[in-house]
Order: sequence, then structure tokens, then C-alpha cells
Amino acid sequence: MLRTLRNTSNVSPRVEKQTGVARSDYHSGILRNAITVDVEDYFQVSAFEPHISRNQWNQFPARVEQNTDRILELFDTHGVYGTFFTLGWIAERNPSLIRRIVDSGHELASHGYQHIRIYQQGPQEFRQDVTRTKKLLEDISGCRIQGYRAASFSIRKDTLWAVDILQETDHLYSSSIYPVHHDLYGIPDAPRFPFRHNNGGLLEIPITTVRMLNQNLPIGGGGYFRIYPYGFFRRALQRVNQEEGKPAVFYFHPWEIDPDQPRQSDIGFKARFRHYMNLHKTESRLGQLLADFRWGRVDKVFLR
Repeated sequence: MLRTLRNTSNVSPRVEKQTGVARSDYHSGILRNAITVDVEDYFQVSAFEPHISRNQWNQFPARVEQNTDRILELFDTHGVYGTFFTLGWIAERNPSLIRRIVDSGHELASHGYQHIRIYQQGPQEFRQDVTRTKKLLEDISGCRIQGYRAASFSIRKDTLWAVDILQETDHLYSSSIYPVHHDLYGIPDAPRFPFRHNNGGLLEIPITTVRMLNQNLPIGGGGYFRIYPYGFFRRALQRVNQEEGKPAVFYFHPWEIDPDQPRQSDIGFKARFRHYMNLHKTESRLGQLLADFRWGRVDKVFLR
């Protein structure tokens, strides 16, 4: 049965310990960026799909709960609220974690049920997936689920049909487009900043890029955050905030702060490089990022 839906928009003000920013100043006019977490475990990433089938997931030692708890502690240390795009598969097995996320004042959003890329589904399968996940997350958390992020940013030009389904299933926004060239995802000529599909439809909140060398360079997190020097990320985000006057959207995964996770030995070089590069540096870099910029939940930054 669906629990009474809670309104988590009114959170108690606390003072950010490192920058002196009150948590209550979402509406103060100060430019904020959105910090987001894609809640999935290390064995669920798209790069491992050729080697780990979904029916094997239960055979792997789960680490997502302890890693997400570390993120909650990190956010609390810096006085930050974020948005947690969560797999239904994870929520079903870790309901107490979901409630801790919500009770800590963060936004809960959907990442689909089993991390299936949209172009691996048909419209009927996709509708069933997002409907199932939305109801599951709402039943566990008692909160309305407003946002959705596709597995591996898989809203591409050939899957734009998914936008209508998201709107029909009562999602208010998507953060599923990365306007870059990539072998798995991307719409390079999509708008770099939030826009509405179909002239007033579903709100799309793209992952942030910076315009350099006549192309969009990815600065929205993930593997790029671990591979590029931190100074490049800081300067690029400052450019988006200060020169373009726009809030950024940043994402990462719980497994990215876990250098001790079990290693997969039968994967190719590209997958190994993307997944394991600089895991030991990610948590400290995140701490610096949280201190260097102002951050908030997606709904508080973009749905005001």
C-alpha cells in the first residue's frame, strides 16, 4: 500500500560547515548547482553487461548501502542536499537506505528498475519499467517521485519516444541527455541547459558541458571527473556559473568512492580504464568540489 506522500521540500536550516552557507537559502537568489547520485552497485554498470548478466547480480557482494551511507555523511559534513536517482532493484532490497536518504532531506528520483538502456527496450517495456519503479520508490519512501534519469543517459535521438511516456506517467523532469559524443550515449547538438521537449512538454535537465574547441566537453561528473585534473573541472564549472550565469548538474555513483570493491578480471581495457581509474581519489575530490561550489537538489535548483 502506498504510504502517505510526504512533502520534503521544507527542510530545517542548518549551517554549511565549510562555506558558511545556510541550507535554507535555496530561495535566496544565490546561484546553486545540482549534485546528483546514481544509486547503483559496481556490478550493475553498463560497461560490465557483456560479462555480468542481471540474473547473476544476487551472486555478488553488495556494497551500495555502505557506500551510499558514506555519501550521506559526506553531504552532511558539507551541509549539502542532493538528488538520488535510484534503481528500483536497489530500493527493493534496501528499503531502510531509501528512507534514510529521504529522512536526511534529499530528493529521491527514479533511475529505472534494472539499469536497462532505453534503446534496449520497446515503448511498452519502457512504460512498464518506469511505472513499476516510480510506484516502488513512492511506496517505500512516501514521497512523490518527480524525476527520472535513464540508464547511461540513453535518451538519444532514436529514443526520444521515451519523453512522451515519462510525461504520461507523471514525471515532471528528466535528466537523461548528455549533449556530447560518446559510444554509448549522447545528443551532441542538444541544448546545453534545461529545456522543455515538444514546445512546453517534459522538462529536460542535461548533464553539464562546457563549450571549448568548437565542441561540448563533458564536465558533469562520472568517469570524466576521475580522469581529468580537478583544476580543469573547477575552472570549467566556474566558467558555466560565472561567465554563462547557469547552474551546473553533476553526477557520480556510490561505487566511485570505493577503491576496495571486488575487481572484475575478465573485462576489456576500455571498460577497466573507465571503471577503475582514480577510484582512490574520488572521495577527496568530491569533498573539495562540495566545498568549492554551492550545491542543492535538482527540484530545488530547477523546479522553483
